[in-house]
Amino acid sequence: MIPAPKRHTVAIIGAGAAGTLTAVQLCETAARRRAPLDLVLVDPAPEAGRGTAYATPDPRHRLNVPASGMSCYPDDPGHFTRWLCRHGEPAVRGADFATRYRYGAYLADALAQAIVRAHGTVAVRRLRTRAESCTRASDGGVELQLASGERLMADSAVLATGPAAARDDWAPPRLRTSERFVRSPWAPGALDGPLAEPADVLLVGTGLTAVDLALSLDRPGRTVHAVSRRGLLPQPHAIGPAATMAAPDGLEVPSLSALRRTVYRHIGRAVRTHGDWRPALDSLRPHTARLWRSLTPEERVAFLEREGALWNTHRHRMAPATAESVSRARTARRLRVHAATVTDAAVLDDGSVLVTLSDGQNIRTGWVIDCTGPGPRLEDPLWRSLFDSGAAVRGPLGMGAATRDGRLLDAEGRGESRLFTLGAPRRGELWETTAVPEIRVQAAALAQELLAPLSTPRRTVRRRPVDGHGLGLSTHAEAAAAYRTGLDRVLKVRAGAEVAFGRAVALDPGFALAHAALALLGHECGADVDVPRALADAQRSARERADERERSFVDVVTRRVHDDSSDGGALALLGHLGRHPADALALAAAVPTIAFSGINDLDDAYALRLVERTSPASDGHWFHTSLLAFLRQEQGRFHEAAELAHRALAIEPASGHAVHALAHVHYESGAHEVGRDWLDAWVSGQGRGAVHRAHFSWHIALHELALDDRAAVRKRWFAQLAPGRVTGVRALVDSGSLLWRARLSDSWRGQVPAADVLGTVAREVVERPATAFTALHAAVALAAAGDVAALRRLRDHAAGADPVQREVIVPLCQAFTALVEERFHEAARGLDALLPVLRKVGGSAAQREVVEETLLYALVSAGRCDAARRLLDTRLDRGAAPRDRRLLAALPG
Repeated sequence: MIPAPKRHTVAIIGAGAAGTLTAVQLCETAARRRAPLDLVLVDPAPEAGRGTAYATPDPRHRLNVPASGMSCYPDDPGHFTRWLCRHGEPAVRGADFATRYRYGAYLADALAQAIVRAHGTVAVRRLRTRAESCTRASDGGVELQLASGERLMADSAVLATGPAAARDDWAPPRLRTSERFVRSPWAPGALDGPLAEPADVLLVGTGLTAVDLALSLDRPGRTVHAVSRRGLLPQPHAIGPAATMAAPDGLEVPSLSALRRTVYRHIGRAVRTHGDWRPALDSLRPHTARLWRSLTPEERVAFLEREGALWNTHRHRMAPATAESVSRARTARRLRVHAATVTDAAVLDDGSVLVTLSDGQNIRTGWVIDCTGPGPRLEDPLWRSLFDSGAAVRGPLGMGAATRDGRLLDAEGRGESRLFTLGAPRRGELWETTAVPEIRVQAAALAQELLAPLSTPRRTVRRRPVDGHGLGLSTHAEAAAAYRTGLDRVLKVRAGAEVAFGRAVALDPGFALAHAALALLGHECGADVDVPRALADAQRSARERADERERSFVDVVTRRVHDDSSDGGALALLGHLGRHPADALALAAAVPTIAFSGINDLDDAYALRLVERTSPASDGHWFHTSLLAFLRQEQGRFHEAAELAHRALAIEPASGHAVHALAHVHYESGAHEVGRDWLDAWVSGQGRGAVHRAHFSWHIALHELALDDRAAVRKRWFAQLAPGRVTGVRALVDSGSLLWRARLSDSWRGQVPAADVLGTVAREVVERPATAFTALHAAVALAAAGDVAALRRLRDHAAGADPVQREVIVPLCQAFTALVEERFHEAARGLDALLPVLRKVGGSAAQREVVEETLLYALVSAGRCDAARRLLDTRLDRGAAPRDRRLLAALPG
């Protein structure tokens, strides 16, 4: 019997932000790679993720970076914002500043979710103790001595210990021994005394820690003094979104003085161009570490002495709400800031402290609190043991530890140990390394480095799993089976595809194709999927384990999600199908059908050629035949389309695409009674599991509308299309348009409940839709509701959107507005001019027909009966409809 291989063990010392971000990346990377891992988190804190920074429950303590910059994942910047939206803050925006406590909860939840997703691959333990020393083990790993008396053996260790402790050598001896001196303000219970008494307080330091404490301690009748050498408070962030600038040319300069001139010129240019220095400073962020490394030790010292405080106050800024509170406290003289140092202190008989400043002032205060921030030197027992043994050396200028890409260097300058660090301990090497945007990048890189030695044994398989069309899948058999179920449901237009794809990624978190399919369903079909997250997972997985087809498909979905109107995205999809014509999911995404919107501006002829070109690879598959049926009816070749649809349905009776094609054949050819009865029977039978069942009900209602069966239309609407039964974009496209068409033809008496339909759709979707097709139906629903103000907002959005929205939706909104305001002549002119270009919005002719019916209503209302008669004659030539005959008979003359 072959013994099971020893599992690789990584110890993370510290479970604050840096340790948690590293643990998240390790869990997810190991799960994707199916690399067994034991992960041990060593930290005495009761909860992972909070550390010192995010343990404060005071709601006035806010992050000093907007929510958009605080995601756990460098490749998914909106993750934290979406988490806030799902956890009680639905109106939050990326530019908002969340509380520190909420961010700690986010980090803890992100780690918990990562552990759940990695279950079975990664085993995680929490040891609530401290690591006091570390030595190299005989096998090349590390041995940690814990404060609990235990020894922990690991293959690698990450020292995520956070910033060094503050140094109190600035404090006079009599102050250091006083009970009124608070050394560590964030320690549990440290502020109980200052919060309980009304006495004045002196904060030594004027950085972000001092700002937070000033807010907590602010109260009427108390003065909070804050002192620092320069008396500079952090600058505020801009209230609105800041402008962006590129970094200046000339950063590759030979000296600090030349760099200083370049940067100050850049800041001056920002002030002249944008009226704000922030864009200039922010543009330097990606280059800061490189610039710091380019300086000599003497130049670094000179920078710290001359610009250090100025840099910190402008680079590490306050949230606008925090800045406003600080400003109010200063205006009321409850907060006073001094530019000085503490030179002496005396404890008086009543217990208060008399502090003497270097400017000669004496301040009598009840408490003195050290807010000087982290010291430069790592002095806790674990780091001292490493420095004393030579396993690590101090970093440049004595700050932090010396590293090479996060690996600790020993006394001989070698980086051969399995000891790593990130965040604040790399400050001497990188300078800017204490904020989440930098730490999360380091955590992701560390995960790759730590897992590099793991070689996952590859099981010998006789045959690689394939999808339902013979294409290989980079996964194991169980996940492949779940993927095939999801693909089958997509192609049949049946519910549950996202559940099946979700099971596939749960079985194999590194299955790139399943992640991409989830992202596509969420983006295109409104499935309950975190699209950016699924897309980021697809991209990570594709880099690690995917073949060329799978990587190509991930790229196609990425382009589609990021820019629906991109020509590059369309070309990528067409190129993918050229190389992989049997990829049914890609073909479904390319051809405009009931399931997907297809490629923008893909005309029927090109779509037909695309389907015909991929035909040899399909080998007569029912899905391919269904698509061909749908495109034939778009050409008006109804007899051929019907034959193809029936052929597909004979093989697969649940093929939603074939049913959809046949529904259009019946409607466009005027076979309304046959179409109504056949489709109604299918919806009640095979169609019970259809994901777009409401759309098929809409088709039945169109037949009933054409048959002038008003009672049936109302009954159908309330039974199958009313809000609650249909929501979101589907309600907008189907329910809203049906109401409007019923009202235009006098088939719905009284006020139509369009407002109820709009209430099921996010306002952003209605007034700022991503596609022209959605925008068309948003305009229809808003016209039905008589909401002129919202129509104008939609028009304004379309004016700045993609070319199709600018060309079609802007004049459409203007025409609908004129109609609602009963300017019928103007409405008719606008709608008539739109008919030749209406195809560009996508969708089917039956869907776009709502504009023609609105034009008919406008013509009749404007008294242009001859034009209305001609339009009705044209419609009746296309297909007999009792409703159109009634409308024609009702025209005067």
